[in-house]
Amino acid sequence: MSPSFDPWTALKKPGPQQKCIPCTYQSLASPEIRRWAAPLKHPWTLHRKLWEFMYICEVLHERGMLAPGKRGLGFAVGQEPLSALFATAGAHIVATDLHPERLQQGGADWRNNDEHAESIANLNKHGICPPEIMAERVQFRHVDMNDIPDDLTGFDFLWSSCSFEHLGSLELGKKFIDNMCKCLKPGGVAVHTTELNVYSNDETIEDGWSVIFRRRDIEEMFARVYNHGGWMADRDYFLGDTYADLHVDKPPYKHFPHLKMELDGFVATSFGIIVEKRLD
Repeated sequence: MSPSFDPWTALKKPGPQQKCIPCTYQSLASPEIRRWAAPLKHPWTLHRKLWEFMYICEVLHERGMLAPGKRGLGFAVGQEPLSALFATAGAHIVATDLHPERLQQGGADWRNNDEHAESIANLNKHGICPPEIMAERVQFRHVDMNDIPDDLTGFDFLWSSCSFEHLGSLELGKKFIDNMCKCLKPGGVAVHTTELNVYSNDETIEDGWSVIFRRRDIEEMFARVYNHGGWMADRDYFLGDTYADLHVDKPPYKHFPHLKMELDGFVATSFGIIVEKRLD
């Protein structure tokens, strides 16, 4: 199967295939994930950020969310290409990011590095979506993930890419996962990526600009989200065993390979979380 084939016309396997998993070479190189590099207009590379984008695309696609008439809500979208790609599939998108006046130190760095969005103009840097379709199908709003507005409800799908670990603490990140459930309609799907502590289920960064969730925190989210009308997909914590998986990129980051990274003395990787809103 060629990694450059058209994902919109590709035959789906019966039923969802993706689980809640960490970024690994096995996943990154799999045909169903790798195929998204071309429509994202990004060269395939051994980088966890690209994996996050492709994983989010595949989770939503295989669950039938990237289709005409679907409504999607993106949190902390920055200048990522996902809003534009989802609009090309026919979905109507509300893309959100924190108001510039509320950016803290880390957020200010995102703005300086062109990782913060202030309008729709920031969301189609690579020309993925024709401008007239972007104008028709994509709206932009300033939203604080710690204070989700009550009118953001009834969405078919939600997503965020390594964002809710920046909300101030482990507990605030877990509360976001709780609160975002109210944005989904029954049967809707949310997919988020975040930082996973690779080596410890005990010591971690619990507070501050960027925290690192442990396996036990993910399992707590699983229990909590059920009380908010959702359920989390099966989890698989296999961390990979190739050179790319075992290599830890240390500051100043070389970004190749960049599946695992050192962060304030800990080793982290990206982890994908899938939540579906129950029909009952």
